[in-house]
Amino acid sequence: MSDSDRRVAVFSLGGTIAMTAQTGGGATPTLSADDLVAAVPGLAATGISVDVNNFRQVPGASLGFSDLLELAAAIQELPVDGVVVTQGTDTIEETSYLLDLVTRGDMPIVVTGAIRNASMAGADGPANLLAAVRVAASTEARGLGCVVVFGEEIHAARWVRKTHATSPLAFTSYPGPIGYVAEDRVRIMTQPSALPAVDPRDASAPARTAIVTVGLGDDGTILRAVGDQADGLVVAAFGAGHVPIACVDALTDFAKCMPVILATRTGSGPVLRQTYGFPGSESDLLTRGLISANTLDPVKARILLQLLLMTSANKDQIAQAFSTIS
Repeated sequence: MSDSDRRVAVFSLGGTIAMTAQTGGGATPTLSADDLVAAVPGLAATGISVDVNNFRQVPGASLGFSDLLELAAAIQELPVDGVVVTQGTDTIEETSYLLDLVTRGDMPIVVTGAIRNASMAGADGPANLLAAVRVAASTEARGLGCVVVFGEEIHAARWVRKTHATSPLAFTSYPGPIGYVAEDRVRIMTQPSALPAVDPRDASAPARTAIVTVGLGDDGTILRAVGDQADGLVVAAFGAGHVPIACVDALTDFAKCMPVILATRTGSGPVLRQTYGFPGSESDLLTRGLISANTLDPVKARILLQLLLMTSANKDQIAQAFSTIS
């Protein structure tokens, strides 16, 4: 298929990429999807047909699960070759993973945004959008699931993280990008394994989840206060899955009545299973009923946990879903 035969849908959700500076105030979302597409130099020369959809116009921090589930349903109905979602960078690492879990098929779904708004010198939105459209239209990106394109790098949704508040190179991933765009060509170097599937049509049950990060000298008081208000909990633990001994009793109690996911606060690498044996170690906590997040960071683990609870999955089903994470 030639570029002139390819069609990509662009969904705008707002965020910095759609913001302009306001007189006497800060930047707010004002640009439509048409405005964003019209501002991309060289897009017309690609021969790719672009359909636009002004889906939301909010900061990334204000997006919710209902917004993304509605977006996923709209995406699955489209007769296009690929989809680009533009949004605020605050939540890209979460929304991209959510879309990865609830959308099916080989069609590329690409999430992008901008660190510098359209009123600033060196605004990065147009370049990111052009690269994202190229990836969405490419045959090379088919079957990859949802990806994030930023700075001409292609990141798998499950691994991508925002690691800097203001840098245009804010998005990184471990073990690294799965591809990149160079000289207008999409180059894929590796393909992630399949994810656990969540049917978005079943995600209607009310659920409240939280991430609690343990810290030096933590006595478990905050952990109990948060856990008492939650239907499921993600513990961002030290190192390979360790917590202070003072937190062990609280986690043991919560694991008896709700799913408690054990993740590492480091942001990459696995939760171990049997390397350490002291109270509060990974092996101790897993025997107390906590569920390993494996290689999912706490933010991604919460997304999967929330969706599973919204589908009324029980603890065994949740444990099974997390066990498939490599």
